[in-house]
Amino acid sequence: MLAETTDERTFADAYRDGRLWVASTGNMGFALVKMLADDLPHLEEIDVHPTHGRRGLGTALVRAVCEWATASGYVMLTLTTFRAVPWNLPFYARLGFVEIPRETLRPELSAVVSEEADRGLDPDTRVVMGYRCELPVICE
Repeated sequence: MLAETTDERTFADAYRDGRLWVASTGNMGFALVKMLADDLPHLEEIDVHPTHGRRGLGTALVRAVCEWATASGYVMLTLTTFRAVPWNLPFYARLGFVEIPRETLRPELSAVVSEEADRGLDPDTRVVMGYRCELPVICE
C-alpha cells in the first residue's frame, strides 16, 4: 500500500485551473485531473471516503470529469488503475473507459507508468485506460 498524499499546492492549482471536483461538503470525495500535455487530461486521483462509499459518488465524480473533458474539447481522458482489483477496471469500463495497449501509449502516459513503478507499483498489475470524449449528436 502506498503511504503518500497529494500536497496542498497540487489541490490549490487544480482548483484554480478547474481540474478539481469535490463531492458536496466536507471530506466525502474528490476527483483530480492532471494535464499530462495541453491535449491530454489524466484522471490522476479519485477518492471517496469509505463512510460515503457505494452511494454513487465515485460514479458521479468520474462522469463529471468525463463531461468536463468532453465540453472542453479534449479527444481523450486517461487514467491508470489496478488491473485485477474487482472494483477498479470493471468500474471504469462500465463508465466507458477502455484499455489502451501499452505499445500504443503516448510518451506522457508511458512516463506515468514509469513513475508509478518508481513509487512501488508493479506495472504488470496496472492498466492504462482511456475515455473517448465525444459530444452527443443532436438531431433536428
